[in-house]
Amino acid sequence: MEDGFEKREMERARKRVKEIRSFYINLALYCIFIPTLIIINLTFTPEFHWFYFSMAGWGLGLIFHAMSAFNFIPFLNKDWEERKLQQFMEEDRRAREKYRNNNQPIE
Repeated sequence: MEDGFEKREMERARKRVKEIRSFYINLALYCIFIPTLIIINLTFTPEFHWFYFSMAGWGLGLIFHAMSAFNFIPFLNKDWEERKLQQFMEEDRRAREKYRNNNQPIE
């Protein structure tokens, strides 16, 4: 029993590390490409600053990615998922017990 628990914990930890690593890669790419886009924009079309759209869109995605990677989602987070799973499993267990109790042969 302990082996299975440790294995699940290790898998969860690995998944979490992958999520955080993915966020840092995304952040590094943002820090490289946004200045590049700014330079391109200001060099070729300085009259219209279109880089703001890329910066805002990618930045918003980056914020959501950070919230997900660092478990800072105030709604519908992992704890909520776990609670809902437990709730549904408990409801199913009660329904099975009720069905068994109602369909037992009379002695």
